[in-house]
Amino acid sequence: MKRHETLPLVPIQRGEGAWLVDFNGERYLDAVSSWWVNLFGHCNPRINAAIIEQLGQLEHVMLAGFTHEPVVQLSERLAKLAPPGLGHCFYASDGASAVEIALKMSAHYWRNSGLPNKNNFISLQNSYHGETLGALSVTDIPLFREAYGALLKQHATVPSPDSRLAEAGESAHDFALRCAMQLEAHMQQHHASIAAFIIEPLVQGAAGMAMYHPVYLARAREICNTYNVHLIADEIAVGMGRTGTMFACEQGSPLSLTLSPLTLSSGERGNKSSGITPDFLCLSKGITGGYLPLSVVMTRDEIYQAFYADDPARGFLHSHSYTGNPLACRAALATLHIFEQDNVLAENKIKTAYLNRIAQPLREHPRVKNFRNVGMIWAFEVENQYADFAQRCFALALQQGILLRPMGNTLYFIPPYIMSEAEMALLISRTLSVIDSLAAP
Repeated sequence: MKRHETLPLVPIQRGEGAWLVDFNGERYLDAVSSWWVNLFGHCNPRINAAIIEQLGQLEHVMLAGFTHEPVVQLSERLAKLAPPGLGHCFYASDGASAVEIALKMSAHYWRNSGLPNKNNFISLQNSYHGETLGALSVTDIPLFREAYGALLKQHATVPSPDSRLAEAGESAHDFALRCAMQLEAHMQQHHASIAAFIIEPLVQGAAGMAMYHPVYLARAREICNTYNVHLIADEIAVGMGRTGTMFACEQGSPLSLTLSPLTLSSGERGNKSSGITPDFLCLSKGITGGYLPLSVVMTRDEIYQAFYADDPARGFLHSHSYTGNPLACRAALATLHIFEQDNVLAENKIKTAYLNRIAQPLREHPRVKNFRNVGMIWAFEVENQYADFAQRCFALALQQGILLRPMGNTLYFIPPYIMSEAEMALLISRTLSVIDSLAAP
């Protein structure tokens, strides 16, 4: 609120596709999908219609002794789409809650399996998994860890395979393998006390869109198997088609152990059977198309069976009042229907190629460094002299009619999938104007 003394809040009246419109009629191109959630535009008529229809039937019922059609349908759809073997769904309302569920379920599984000492977790350096206490304990963002460290159980981190950290001349592939060796060394020493390794597949969002080679996913799966440790895939931000496949884990193919992702055919990269299956898959954000809060943790039958008992103490002890809300589930079903009906993943490949072509002036700008792209995520760093770069950039972008949300000196685009070529061109040209304005004396 202190910042808003000089940078007033923007009062949004309505949304139209990729645009937000304020009460003065000013329009803002939503280049970050309203914090990475909006997939198919604001006020999408198909998602609107699904929610309105559901509203006339059932708004909510607790999932304790009851069930309903939308949550059953959504669970069945997700089980067919997800990596093989993830046939069980546990619902909550947001991404941090999904992470809490996965962490608790993993540790409780080992307790039920006679290994109660396996109650520690490891995550990547610079990782972000949410801001509730359990999620913060596996988050490696200094701002949060320092503020709430006294409340947290501290867990270990291992080096991030962020390709920006590679040595000069070292490929992203080789750097990822080197980081995986350090993961394995840690597992060798501590596996008896480790419940799970939690990871953001392919892109670490809050680390400044840190992107890494998919070989790390393949090796992480192998290492976790070797040392009897669960693998938690936090796809809250990168799932639902954002990295080019429905789930980023699909790109962790054994083929990636020897091949660059550019050498894999689209069929190989898009085939679920060629990817990895985590023990827990966390989804949220785009699962409802940005409409309503919903998250889900998917897991394997072996883990489900460890809780299946008459003794309540063996049951999984976690609940949310709005678990599996029918309105949110209908929004999610409508979102999945659009994916199928509009062949979204294939169309997104065309849009990705187009934006990469027209972004060449941005890539070549003298102040732009580390321009990178995975699926429908783009990021780059901007050389500048301002300590408050992110705030200045945000304000200048609003003046240009675009919504950007910089992290430090990292700018990124995570646009809605319905963004047109004309809107993409507008985004590039106005972002260039913003960078030039920041460079002006």
